[in-house]
Amino acid sequence: MACVFCEIIEGTSPASIIYRDEFVIAFMTIHPSSPGECTVIPLAHVDHFTDVEDGTAERIMRVAQRIGRRMREVFQPQRVGMVVHGYGVAHAHLILVPQHGPYDITSARFAQVENGQVVFTVRHIATPERRVLDEHAGLLSGADAENVIDKKSL
Repeated sequence: MACVFCEIIEGTSPASIIYRDEFVIAFMTIHPSSPGECTVIPLAHVDHFTDVEDGTAERIMRVAQRIGRRMREVFQPQRVGMVVHGYGVAHAHLILVPQHGPYDITSARFAQVENGQVVFTVRHIATPERRVLDEHAGLLSGADAENVIDKKSL
């Protein structure tokens, strides 16, 4: 099965293009959650966003920032959310979502049925102890690994 994002890049699948340069392309989302939702992707086919070359990832974010600012002017959402979830199309992508309320971007883990209604809450989600959060922060910072996050290179 062909990658629809690669087809958009090649011009063989239709898209409403917002921006394109030698590294990235931005286009309107085909099934937006609200008017203005769009997607920014690298031209290179990369499945996982975390595998996108650093310079290209930076370019994606810069383009998303500029489009997000324009989105705020044109569509006047309360917020502009950015989502990289990795599902839907196996081609790295960042989705810009105009948010008109706190639940325009949320996770299924926050959803609960109460009195026959779907509500979003954190009441049923456990809060880890601070020592666990500190431990996880240490694991992610790479403090005792070869792949330490070098703040100078960021």
